[in-house]
Amino acid sequence: MNNTQQGPAARQAAMAEQVLADGSATAAELAERFGVSLMTIHRDLDELERQGIVRKFRGGVTAQPSGVFESNVQYRLKTMRAEKAAVAEQAMRLIEPGMAIMLDDSTSTLEIARRLRLGEMGPLTVVTNFLEAINLLADQRGIHLMALGGDYDPLHSSFLGVSCVEAVQSLRVDVCFASTSAVHGGYAYHQEQHIVSVKRAMLDSAARNVLLIDHTKLARTALHRVVPLSRFDLLLVDDGASPQALRDLDEHKVDYQVCAKAPTATKGSDDRAGAT
Repeated sequence: MNNTQQGPAARQAAMAEQVLADGSATAAELAERFGVSLMTIHRDLDELERQGIVRKFRGGVTAQPSGVFESNVQYRLKTMRAEKAAVAEQAMRLIEPGMAIMLDDSTSTLEIARRLRLGEMGPLTVVTNFLEAINLLADQRGIHLMALGGDYDPLHSSFLGVSCVEAVQSLRVDVCFASTSAVHGGYAYHQEQHIVSVKRAMLDSAARNVLLIDHTKLARTALHRVVPLSRFDLLLVDDGASPQALRDLDEHKVDYQVCAKAPTATKGSDDRAGAT
């Protein structure tokens, strides 16, 4: 596809869409696709990296996470969906009518919001800073939705910052459902400090905390330590977790449940890893 007539902004948007869909690409592939020079491609990728949409590596670019880079929400929405669905199904069993629950801005807990939209769970109070979940539940009968304000972050599609933390601190909920990017050595980790502060406030505001993760996050690490796993009353992980990873949880005395993926969902599972 030759996109030479596109302006830089339109070309960068199309480039971001392709990388988010494919997961990664080389600079040479992008230069051929968009009909521009490698120098132009690298300038475009520098701008996309500055915006936090992708990260560059030698010879190419990726939307996949690293220890210091959290994937764009549009990429995370497409990854590990069968695994996230499995842990969300188990999480739903912990919710009872009359409860107040909190959902963080992870695509793992978004699967809970999807099920709340489809089910008859009310009356229920749902507190969240995730715009994707707010949009799903805004018109749901039987759900009292409380949207946490703050600074809107388009890369996470959520509200963050000091005002969000203060809003969380003024509340007390029955259960907080949260996810994180990595679990290692008895701790939960995340790449971004401003996400960590909101997650910590959420965990402090709940009578019970449940961590939802897909198996690729076990034995991974990221830059910032969130909390020790002992802060969670329960960890839910899909059945792709290795025996070694589960032994590590046992050694750290973590209360966990392994959640079986639905047979129909397994076939279409996306194997790309590490998205919260």
